[in-house]
Amino acid sequence: MELSNEDFIRLAKTIKAKYGLNLTEKKYLIESRLTNYVLDCGFDNFTEYLDSVYADRSGIEMTNIISRLTTNYTYFMRESEHFRHFTEVFLKEAEERIEDKDLRIWSAGCSYGNEPYNFAMCLYEYFGDKAMSWDSRILATDISFNALRMAKHGVFTEQALQELPDEWQRKYFTRHVNGTYQVTDDLRSNVVFKYHNLMDPICFKKKFDLIVCRNVMIYFDEQTKEELVNKFYDATEPGGYLYIGHAESAPKNMRYEIVQPAILRKPLEKGDEDDE
Repeated sequence: MELSNEDFIRLAKTIKAKYGLNLTEKKYLIESRLTNYVLDCGFDNFTEYLDSVYADRSGIEMTNIISRLTTNYTYFMRESEHFRHFTEVFLKEAEERIEDKDLRIWSAGCSYGNEPYNFAMCLYEYFGDKAMSWDSRILATDISFNALRMAKHGVFTEQALQELPDEWQRKYFTRHVNGTYQVTDDLRSNVVFKYHNLMDPICFKKKFDLIVCRNVMIYFDEQTKEELVNKFYDATEPGGYLYIGHAESAPKNMRYEIVQPAILRKPLEKGDEDDE
């Protein structure tokens, strides 16, 4: 089933404006990933289907399109250098700096939940018995309702766990008779899943000590990426960090400092710099 140029241009503009995704060169991708879905929904062509999408005020069907066009490929311990930095650098600094023990972490574009659960495991491993004295709940957001629903359940295949230490698999998962593994209730309670569109204003009550947005900006053009990173910067505590994917490049015009590839930091304020 062919997507007309008129429908393609309208859809690409709508998705760019609302979600920031750049689909300018992706006409074939849209056709290949949506054709069977459109037919399964009972439509004979893209025009009829897209008319129903634009008429859907809930926006749910548009996020279904986004889910099918983006690749929610993820697994535990993906890009392990971030977890090393998180444990050896970030948490040590946080333990020294955060007096009220309110640790603010945001997994932006959390997909099926592997990422925030993985960071929660690292938190538990680092703090040990002291974990209960910290408010270390992780905010995890995505635009896919389907991904968020699956993430809340916390059920994964054995293959997704392969890079985790055996001890962590035993400690943080329950194996079901069908061969799947579910994150323990205790660990799930440490991650709060919410819908959030990264193109919307960031209006959370407090700033974050760490924002993790990995392999999301590969879908954005340079201007959109720059605008998002600047919003992240304003939502980051001084001395806080932003982790991006190793396949992504940081925008040229940004205020974060590059600590190492894929790890950015907001400079400390002058008084804090003098204390270090």
